[in-house]
Amino acid sequence: MKELVKQKYTEIALQDKAENQASCCGAGACSTEVYNIMSDDYGALAGYNPDADLGLGCGLPTEFAQIKKGDTVIDLGSGAGNDCFVARHETGETGKVIGIDFTPAMLEKARKNAEKLGFNNVEFREGDVENIPVSDDIADVVVSNCVLNLVPDKDAVLKDIYRVLKPGGHFSISDIVLAGALPENIQQAAEMYAGCVSGAIQKQTYLDLIKTNGFSKIMLQKEKTIHIPDDILSAYLSAEEIKQFRESGTGIYSVTVYAEKPVCGCGPDCCS
Repeated sequence: MKELVKQKYTEIALQDKAENQASCCGAGACSTEVYNIMSDDYGALAGYNPDADLGLGCGLPTEFAQIKKGDTVIDLGSGAGNDCFVARHETGETGKVIGIDFTPAMLEKARKNAEKLGFNNVEFREGDVENIPVSDDIADVVVSNCVLNLVPDKDAVLKDIYRVLKPGGHFSISDIVLAGALPENIQQAAEMYAGCVSGAIQKQTYLDLIKTNGFSKIMLQKEKTIHIPDDILSAYLSAEEIKQFRESGTGIYSVTVYAEKPVCGCGPDCCS
């Protein structure tokens, strides 16, 4: 699955923003029903750079991340650098922003964007978000936009986020979650996996994973319903299956979740 995602996001790095935004996180067939399925508009955020925005997100985690001047920020799945450059505006010249991505084509695009902007305190590292290539207790803030749903072992990612955050540090992560069961055809569809949908897990399971990994002060900062148009679903489901899906009550949601690493910094039990 990881190799599939890497291949798909290499393709995405080479296609234009309009094509990315007309599909599910840049993957799958383009929709004629809507222009933008998952992503939110970054245009009003200070530090936004259109060249770095591929329309792949499902929220605005940097808007909610409470980044302060001088902070060290890590962006997991940094793509072309969009959230990194917004975060850099908040940290200022005294802070540092580290983008992590495992797709070389994305890293190349991000580095070129940073060079054009003249940012010396923004860097991009190749690595896996399950094994973040930074030291322990280094980050004040971790952000991520529509990435954890692409990772098979979400528990491992949360454990590593806990590791890299300083005691008292926090994360703000936008992601896709479910309420109810997706049809099997969507769950198994490779394109929809790379498109952020079929890799999503139940909302309550997602929140429980955060809690069991030792985070505190967990809260939903934003939630919105995601509507997948019929012309995309029809690639995977029959008309009758689409009807059943619509009537099933299954919900697909974009959520932005905030949580802190306790100051004690010693795992899920010591601060209880």
